[in-house]
Amino acid sequence: MRHRLQGSRFELKYVIDERRARSIVPFLRCHLVPDEHADPRESLRYDVHSLYLDSPGYILHRSTCQGHKNRFKLRIRFYDDLPQSPVFFEIKRRQNEIIVKRRAAVRRVALKRLLVGQWPRHDDLFRADTDAWAALLRFCSLRDTIQARGKVFVSYTREAYVTPDDDSVRVTLDRSILARRFNGVFLLAGGKCHPVMSNRVILELKFTNRFPLWMRELVRSFDLERRSIAKYIKCVQALPNRQLRLVCARGQQTKVLLA
Repeated sequence: MRHRLQGSRFELKYVIDERRARSIVPFLRCHLVPDEHADPRESLRYDVHSLYLDSPGYILHRSTCQGHKNRFKLRIRFYDDLPQSPVFFEIKRRQNEIIVKRRAAVRRVALKRLLVGQWPRHDDLFRADTDAWAALLRFCSLRDTIQARGKVFVSYTREAYVTPDDDSVRVTLDRSILARRFNGVFLLAGGKCHPVMSNRVILELKFTNRFPLWMRELVRSFDLERRSIAKYIKCVQALPNRQLRLVCARGQQTKVLLA
């Protein structure tokens, strides 16, 4: 559950079509291996789901749209609906070009309390961990500061490749992005799903140190053009949301308290 890339990394994003994505995979396999969650029965892909939290005025959404160099997101990531599986409370911060993540594995039985604003208990953790407890406390502190609540589920299928000997490099290809409004129930079933960026693949190159030379060759060979894109933003915009349209139209400048 813990590796170096979860802590601090660089991320470069590209939007490509499926044909180019399939052409890139053999190149990646020359340098990387499928990550531990890859399912051979599903073309080495697996499902990723996140519930994103935001303030009543969508402060976090607007901080990204306005291009703030230092900003954060609050999300709860999970991979299935099994009651025994943990969920991961994550703070994802951008500090200029660097991505910093803090993460805590939490028991599902604690979700209902934490989503309505209650303070965490030690036994909410999936297993005892000092760093995870500090991350969970910080998550809840930020939640309370901006009065954040669940807004939208973001789901997609992921194909991921990693370095075989360490965790300094990770490449992901995300497909079939879906947005669904959070209705207060933390389940995948129910609610209308809205497709986002149909027939497009989001390619992300993630690394902890220097940009690898083979990644430079990848970008050059496949004529990749870097883009600034956030799945949360795309998914919020895909939902019918009169409140958000009004907030953005007014151009309110609410200060975002950084993590």
